[in-house]
Amino acid sequence: MAALLSPLYRLYDLLQGLRGTNSTFLTEQHVPGTDLTGKWIIISGSNNGVGFEAAKSFAAWGANLILACREPPAWELHPTAALKECKDIAEAHGHSSTIEWWEIDMADLNSIEIFCRRWLETDRALDILCNNAGLASSAHNDLTMTTDGFQLVHQVNFLSHVLLTLRLLPSLARSSQPRIICSTSCLHHLGYFDLEHFNGGPEMSGNPYANNKLYFQIWVAELQSRLLKHPEYLHITINGLHPGFVASGIWKNLESILGSGPRSVLDFLLHYVAINSQQGSLAITHAATSPEFGPDPKKQGVGAENGRGGGLYINRIWEASQQWHCNDPDSRSKLWVKLDEELHLEEKGLLDILGR
Repeated sequence: MAALLSPLYRLYDLLQGLRGTNSTFLTEQHVPGTDLTGKWIIISGSNNGVGFEAAKSFAAWGANLILACREPPAWELHPTAALKECKDIAEAHGHSSTIEWWEIDMADLNSIEIFCRRWLETDRALDILCNNAGLASSAHNDLTMTTDGFQLVHQVNFLSHVLLTLRLLPSLARSSQPRIICSTSCLHHLGYFDLEHFNGGPEMSGNPYANNKLYFQIWVAELQSRLLKHPEYLHITINGLHPGFVASGIWKNLESILGSGPRSVLDFLLHYVAINSQQGSLAITHAATSPEFGPDPKKQGVGAENGRGGGLYINRIWEASQQWHCNDPDSRSKLWVKLDEELHLEEKGLLDILGR
């Protein structure tokens, strides 16, 4: 029976994935923004694409910002330029916010540890963490391994954000209404749950990008369930989101890899179907500020008995269905164990607070 139903499940997942091409034009009526004066936000990958546009909105709303970015390739806006623009926007809106660039390399777990120690030493409460940095899948990226021994896209898009989030949980817990925003993707619907080939390889089922986005969305659901069971962390809300099919810099590193045929198809889609980075960024700013997706007891019951919290998948600004593994306790538990094995979370003392 399962074999007979499998094609139907994949067809359903394909249809759900295609919903990610929604190009509805969003305005201030959809995402009105809010006063973020005094709030602290860390956003990874914030010198380019949707991350940079979200950072500019946060700056206009008065937030204190840490732009968590690597030293980028030449075709990306340098973080120092992004920093200046965000500061100029904040000042133009009458804010005297603290906005800084802190270097972080999502392809290096030691860089994550250094960044987190630096933040925790400030003794500040973290209000919003935006796990946004990411790479597109490509023949080159899929074969590249990091110095930590992980497939590049898998580590940058997922593993490093797991470590970053768990390290920063104590700081998030000190905020009154903390949120964690994770850029997953509509393509998580097309991912395969293949823990035997968790780190890629020629025998892996599916596409590395879709698979790690599926793992990320599963982890979002599992982490929220564990946060709700812990009195110190139950007021933290975490959600995954798809910003839309965005014509952003994430596609730039494919130019020298794709042939003329695939590249021309992609160019056509980016020109005529995709939304721009500003429109894509509204998924992040909406998830970060909307009462609908935040720790508001009247909306989601976070911290209240039987409260559901987050753990949701948001397609742009609308709650949408997740792939079925995200709601499967067995899949979520297996992924949690796998992450401990790969990242040595228990040895780092990162499982004691949430349960093994």
